[in-house]
Amino acid sequence: MPPDEKPYRVYKGGRTKGKVPAPSRQTRAPRKAGRGRGGTRLRRPAAFRFGTPRRPPWRRVILLTLLVLVLLFAAWAIASYFSFSSGVSDANKRLDPHARAALADQNGLLLSHPSNILVLGTDNAPIAQRAGLRHSDSIMLVRSDPKNHRLAYLSIPRDMVVSIPGVGTAKINAAMQSGGPALAIRTVHDLTGLPINHVVVVNFTDFRDLIDALGGVTIDVPKRIVSDRFDCPFSAARCRNWQGWRFAKGSQHMDGQRALIYSRIRVNRLDPRETDFTRQARQQAVTQAVMSKLTSVGTLAKAPFDAGSWVKPITTDLSTGQLISLGWVKFRSSGSNVLHCRLGADLGPGGTGAPSEDDALTISMFVGRSAPQLPTTTFGPGCARGHELS
Repeated sequence: MPPDEKPYRVYKGGRTKGKVPAPSRQTRAPRKAGRGRGGTRLRRPAAFRFGTPRRPPWRRVILLTLLVLVLLFAAWAIASYFSFSSGVSDANKRLDPHARAALADQNGLLLSHPSNILVLGTDNAPIAQRAGLRHSDSIMLVRSDPKNHRLAYLSIPRDMVVSIPGVGTAKINAAMQSGGPALAIRTVHDLTGLPINHVVVVNFTDFRDLIDALGGVTIDVPKRIVSDRFDCPFSAARCRNWQGWRFAKGSQHMDGQRALIYSRIRVNRLDPRETDFTRQARQQAVTQAVMSKLTSVGTLAKAPFDAGSWVKPITTDLSTGQLISLGWVKFRSSGSNVLHCRLGADLGPGGTGAPSEDDALTISMFVGRSAPQLPTTTFGPGCARGHELS
């Protein structure tokens, strides 16, 4: 038998004898690389790999990041609420029980029903000239209308002569001096015919410390001011030659002391036409600047630590939830939905006078029953939409 022939074939079931031509040496398949003799596969030594951790999927990273942010926000909100609630609780305790009894009941939640809030500004500075003073230097009604995203302000001249229950005819700011917030609530109710649901008493003296704690406020001064010689900060000899407080025109940053002086100015020697309305506008500018600073991102970030001190200058019946609701209504009300109104008075040479006959129409504008109309005279009543009255 030739050497290149085999006498059998190999099958899985056995073998069959016979001549089976074997492939020639030239046609045999070459050995594959990596195989040794007899078809044994040769394995290369595996390369050494360091144990690096597997990178987590990007979706898991995003979810974990969002979860951490939500937890941090929840912790910030809870800490801020309790800090703010502690300060509000102290503000509620400072309110006279007689003032709380004089308020009208709130029909529904402040977040969904209209409310009238009386804001009284006092300035009992610890100096000899102001010892014992409890007059309300500024009197303003704030009406919130959540359904229409509307906020309205009604300024009442403090030198307006009205009938004060139990006192008689006197300037309206004497109601606070004679009977505190309770008598002021009843007097404003009798003057306007509107129910007073809440009251806020703001002490401008404490505003100084609050403004300093906030790092100052920015106020746009509409025109140059040179005041008279009130609250002179120098010695008696130097005050005799002192010309008064000076404020330049334009936007300027003020600390607590200077902002307080700006709100107290009664006489501008550069403009003798200024009235009590001008002074109220300055006080409102300071208040608005403080509110803007309180709602800034930098201030809110420190809320868990400072929120309790924010309400130190005020005394109120409003609860924590109601103040937060009022802030939300203010946030939702756009510039065109903010109404600035004032009552008028027939002021005489002494700067006092009886209420104007057109005040009833202005009150109708204030509550939204009539379209706003601008004042037609210097001391006349009226309303402006989207900007303050000059």
